[in-house]
Amino acid sequence: MEINKTKVRNYFLRYATLAATAAAWSFYASAAPNQQVMSRVAGEKAGVVDTLRDLVAIESGSRDREGLDRIADLLEKRLKAAGGKVEVIDPNSEITRMQDTPPTVGKVVVARFEGTGTRRILLLGHMDTVYPRGTLAKRPFRVEGNRAFGPGIADDKGGIAVILHALGLLKSLGFSDYKTLTVSINGDEEISTPGARKLIERLGSEHDYVLSCEPTLGTKDNIALATSGIGAAILNVKGRAAHAGVNPEDGRNALYELANRLLLSRDLSDSSKGVKFNWTIASAGTTRNVITEQATAQADVRVQRVADYDWIERQFRERIAAIKPLIPDTKVEAGFERRRPPLEVTDANRALARKAQAIYAELGKTLGVDETGKGGGTDAAFAALSGKSAVAESFGLAGYGYHSSDEEYVELDSIEPRLYLLVRLIMDLGAER
Repeated sequence: MEINKTKVRNYFLRYATLAATAAAWSFYASAAPNQQVMSRVAGEKAGVVDTLRDLVAIESGSRDREGLDRIADLLEKRLKAAGGKVEVIDPNSEITRMQDTPPTVGKVVVARFEGTGTRRILLLGHMDTVYPRGTLAKRPFRVEGNRAFGPGIADDKGGIAVILHALGLLKSLGFSDYKTLTVSINGDEEISTPGARKLIERLGSEHDYVLSCEPTLGTKDNIALATSGIGAAILNVKGRAAHAGVNPEDGRNALYELANRLLLSRDLSDSSKGVKFNWTIASAGTTRNVITEQATAQADVRVQRVADYDWIERQFRERIAAIKPLIPDTKVEAGFERRRPPLEVTDANRALARKAQAIYAELGKTLGVDETGKGGGTDAAFAALSGKSAVAESFGLAGYGYHSSDEEYVELDSIEPRLYLLVRLIMDLGAER
């Protein structure tokens, strides 16, 4: 029988590759936890709860400068105590102003830790919340069973707590086998990061890895490799006022024209591209018996790729321009804001996720990896814009109820595994050769 030597050689190469892959995953699945790290993590839970209590006690809505200054002071002290060289930055000199940007935004606290290793790692978090001053009185911090409640406790004060205690654990372990470990915590994430975005872009380009510490959903023990890009479409209509009872025919009803444009541009979403376009806010008029002179509306726009912004903005502007006016002599202005880019999946991000999964497996736990990009947008996308770093999101605590009328909480049972994951991942990445 004649033997094809090439086929035989290819067969053995494929077999060897499969065997090596299986052996690697077998190692990861059976690897024991790092006992030195485990022993310290096991004693951190009570301290993390205390930190959560301290952070939640300071109301820090995105437009609450007094509260943001207070929490920035607290973070400055904690990061200095961990051994960091801390800088408190006012980002207002390079603000990207959008239609809802406040006159000034909160500070950014940046801490740098220099080590002896080769890799540069950036940890991201944000101190601002979506809640107005006074929410804490209605929903005070409390612990019930395995959950801790409070406004902003998951998004993102839980992430900040994980960062602070991971730094403390690394210090207690005497670990500094990284080139640079940088922490950046900003105060304007919930309003699309108008002030800190350029700083985060620069920091992202200067590091090898970015670990963003937004929460993971309590029902899903995941990290994320993709997030949504967030945009806003804006329509402004100017008409002419007139008495609604005496001479309405002399008016030009901006509300009618706005409604006409909204109805005829309601189908701009494209599921094949993952583009979502939804009108969500509208306002018109101030007095019941006056024909509306001004009307405005905003749409929430979500994209999965940076390139899709060009497509949806063009579709929106062309559609609005092509609509035949319902009310003569009204003036329509269309605007479009690219508020936040999406975080897109890359091979480097996937490789980072595999390292995280291997570490989580040491605890006998499975770490999910979300590549859908559905839902919210985060500052991880700004850090990834240069394409120079591997980026992953959702290293914070597991939680639920953020951005809703429900009470926000974190799962206290997620503290130890999430701390172990972040500490061990920093140790592995920092010492890479």
